[in-house]
Amino acid sequence: MADLISLETRNKTFDYFSQLQPWLLRQLKSLKIERPTPVQYHCIPEIINGKDVIGAAKTGSGKTLTFVVPILHHFSIEPYGIFALILTPTRELAYQIAEQFKCVGAPAMLRQGAELNRSPHIVVATPGRLADIMETSPELTFKRIKFVVLDEADRLLDGRFEKQLKSIWKFLPRKRQTLLFSATITSRIQKMKDIATSNVFVWQSNKKESTVQQLEEKYSLVNPAIKDAAMVSLVLKLKKENPKGLAIIFTDTCKSTQILYMMMNELGIDSVCLHSMMKQKERLKALARFKSSQIKFLIATDLASRGLDIPLVQVVINHRIPNLPKTYIHRVGRTARAGRPGSAITFITPNEVKLLLAIEGETGRKMTQIQVNEDEIQKILREVNITKREQQIKLETSDFDERKIIYKRKRLICEGIDPDDEERKRFKAMKRKKVYMSK
Repeated sequence: MADLISLETRNKTFDYFSQLQPWLLRQLKSLKIERPTPVQYHCIPEIINGKDVIGAAKTGSGKTLTFVVPILHHFSIEPYGIFALILTPTRELAYQIAEQFKCVGAPAMLRQGAELNRSPHIVVATPGRLADIMETSPELTFKRIKFVVLDEADRLLDGRFEKQLKSIWKFLPRKRQTLLFSATITSRIQKMKDIATSNVFVWQSNKKESTVQQLEEKYSLVNPAIKDAAMVSLVLKLKKENPKGLAIIFTDTCKSTQILYMMMNELGIDSVCLHSMMKQKERLKALARFKSSQIKFLIATDLASRGLDIPLVQVVINHRIPNLPKTYIHRVGRTARAGRPGSAITFITPNEVKLLLAIEGETGRKMTQIQVNEDEIQKILREVNITKREQQIKLETSDFDERKIIYKRKRLICEGIDPDDEERKRFKAMKRKKVYMSK
């Protein structure tokens, strides 16, 4: 539990932060939040004292509360207009952060961009949506903002949001506090320092392992032909052994996620899915049903791998092992949070052993190999394979692929890129590749 309790924090409570407003201390106690985690212990005083802060700690170590508490502290002393801006890569995470602000202190919140007209004090947004609002609504002013927070900062600064962030930065005051938090931040610290505006305080968890000690990490080496059946067998076992436990199943693409979701439900295993081709209302509805334990299994792309805090998640299943070790770290960080135990089970094929070794090298921990029950798998193999193929055919006859193209074009247009130009570039690149391969 090194990221939740350390030698420095073992005997400390939030009363240690004597400069915090009394009402905030009382509110934390009423929520049973009594002891600061190491990232909170080190970073909260620096934020209160006006420094820019970069915080790096494992998932589930309390990074969100690390900026929520000092922002509410300062806001209660000097409340005015749009006081703080929190940027995050996904809308699901934005909603979750807004809920934490409401729970602890509750000044007016922003959930959707349109609600800026209601004059909120704390704005929680994704870069794309906010950049669009800033450019098209000159009557809104962010010139007095005191705090700017980048949550999941490594993802926000990996290049995907570069244009939107540049647009947002134009509307922000130079004099502000900039706070950046992530689980995997090391390689980008210098870049993050460059965008900060004053003396920067940097804190990193000094533990070599990138995953928490309460997390039990396992893998199963399977033949690709039986992987789906092996996963279904595991899900049925989890359902029988712990009917109240929640599990997240990660795979690689929107289409794979949709097919697995359809297959699981057809097999009688109630589940919901989460991927970027779903409408926002559908995504929030699916998350709400999962969080409230109405549904025990969530099948998702890496859209769900960042920041989501669902305490009852006991197992993370990697149906498809990720290509990047840091993606694995974020995925398995959805369980074993805030000191609770959890387990992660990753299915790999013989061709994916190198990916497993890369993950172990990054986390500094060896996974335990588990054997699949081949007798159980053989009983369901034919049914699983037929059901999956039926769902693939069903999806192919729908407008799923057409919607995917439309979503991609919309995304490019929002980024200021001509989708037709992109298509021509892609076609030329494919043509060059074919010529190269034929030589």
